[in-house]
Amino acid sequence: MRKILIVFFSTSLTLAVIAALFATLKQTSTPTAQAALPPNHPVLSPSGPAPTPTLSTTTMLDFFQPGTQPNHITDTIDSPESCIGCHAGYSSQVDQPSENEPWTGWAGSMMAQSGRDPVFYAALDIANADAAFAGEFCLRCHLPKGWLEGRSATVDGSAMTAVDQEGVQCEVCHRLVDPITSSENPERDLTVLAAITSPVTIPGNANLIVDTADHRRGPFDVVADNGFDPHNPAAAALDTFQSPYHQDAALCGSCHDISNPLLTWDEPSQSYVLNDVNQPFTDTTAMFPVERTYSEWRLSDFNTPQGVALPQFGGNKSSVSTCQDCHMRDVTGVGGAFFGNAANSPVRDDLPLHDLTGANNWVPQIIPQHPAFSATFSTEPYAAERLDALNAGIDRATAMLQNAAELDVSLTGTQLVVTVTNNSGHKLPTGYIEGRRMWLQVAAYDADGMLIYSSGAYDAATGVLTEDADLQLYEAKHGISADLAAQLGVPAGESFHFILNNEILHDNRIPPRGYIFADFAAAGAAPYTNGSPDPTRYADGQYWDTVSYTLPAEPEVVIVRLLHQVASQEYVEFLRDESPFFGDPASNGQILYELWEDNGRSTPTVMAQQAIGLEIYLPFVNR
Repeated sequence: MRKILIVFFSTSLTLAVIAALFATLKQTSTPTAQAALPPNHPVLSPSGPAPTPTLSTTTMLDFFQPGTQPNHITDTIDSPESCIGCHAGYSSQVDQPSENEPWTGWAGSMMAQSGRDPVFYAALDIANADAAFAGEFCLRCHLPKGWLEGRSATVDGSAMTAVDQEGVQCEVCHRLVDPITSSENPERDLTVLAAITSPVTIPGNANLIVDTADHRRGPFDVVADNGFDPHNPAAAALDTFQSPYHQDAALCGSCHDISNPLLTWDEPSQSYVLNDVNQPFTDTTAMFPVERTYSEWRLSDFNTPQGVALPQFGGNKSSVSTCQDCHMRDVTGVGGAFFGNAANSPVRDDLPLHDLTGANNWVPQIIPQHPAFSATFSTEPYAAERLDALNAGIDRATAMLQNAAELDVSLTGTQLVVTVTNNSGHKLPTGYIEGRRMWLQVAAYDADGMLIYSSGAYDAATGVLTEDADLQLYEAKHGISADLAAQLGVPAGESFHFILNNEILHDNRIPPRGYIFADFAAAGAAPYTNGSPDPTRYADGQYWDTVSYTLPAEPEVVIVRLLHQVASQEYVEFLRDESPFFGDPASNGQILYELWEDNGRSTPTVMAQQAIGLEIYLPFVNR
């Protein structure tokens, strides 16, 4: 359900302003995924052998990371469809939203779609063309079942099965073992840890420890709650254990800090340099920082016992602390029904909603149209349920974006002051930096309804963001140093070639509550200006940004919007043009570009908006 957009105009505004406002607001309605192929799209075909990688000397050992290794588990990771019988389709019996069901909530998230993500596959092709065997590093995060079961040696992902493409799936998480020994953890964990030859000491890089046998774990004692073990023998699994680790943010940190194992900080040159070839390197603290979402949270005020009072995120909690508090918020409901019968299932007020969404509300729209994945959402078993779940996930991701920021505006004469406050538990935006951006859009009108000032204008027909002199754009940019570029024979400077990038050129994303520059710098998460860490960009403790605009004349109406885009034109065109299979109409880069063109060019989401001279309300999505 979505609220109806209501707009009240001051009587002095002309029809021109009304038309302009509606033109800018019409894209705020939440799009939905459609199960259909792009028109006239060719059938997918092999793209032929890839060219010799730019960095051709790297080996599998260069991407080795600690934890459970491929082919080490003895019991296969069960398909998520084996979970549907008890963890989906029962909500009508207990009068709860269907997304409260663990399988249904998960199925609508990008966790479930990480192995079907068209952006991932386009980037994977380029990573493999940039460095030999790079794809093995990418596949361990996006398709962990296939990686654990030994199907990542084919680094383009073509050896992965349809079940592997279920991404970060139920049993991957529910068989995870805490890398840190604790008396509170299941006794079985000691046996699993004793067999690990490369211990995990720092969360990140999908350095997972997975139970070799089908012992499932979760935050609750489901055996005591139900009076029997619902997985053994009914689900053909072994004993189920209660695991405090599954309420620990470090579990999420296993994948949400990413460091490049090819590049290590070199103190003499004050730069990240290539490691020796065919030599595993596992100290993530010394590697080039690609993503730092977990570290940003770890160094914030959210990582305290009391957390932060932000009830819009917490469901039944008024304050939030861990990743799970926001992304798996507590709701009231039933988490399972024994083979479809929910009559005797316990009702919990701390049921973790398997929301698992973040800012990505665009890629779920295009996956059901992808030639390789459309059948999953149209003709295969549970297709309708999957498509409904995906659309619910799009709504939840949109709501997450709209809860993540506040916007305050004031006008004195011709001076407009705008403050953006970060309500998230990490940088805003965070995570995957390529193509993702957030910016302020300002439009000022005179008494006749004429536009007298504009900043951050975006052309939805072309996907072009006007980079005017006053544009306030929040993003991070990485690149390749002159020394490394000369070594590799590639251009230096700003780059989307993430596996080769060894410099942070710019990062003005807004930090979270509790930000301290020195701590963030030590974790590889500092703000950057002109290629250097910038302690002046945000003061210690600052979790907002204030921007001033000088307007050419005193306006009658000002409209300010905070926008977020998942995939910029520049990035999507890069993925198309830099593909090693450029020119092949069935290449991953070309398919992505067509999906981008056919689906709003990754229409920006209005995270927040304020106006002076009229009242406007966002069409917030109920969640």
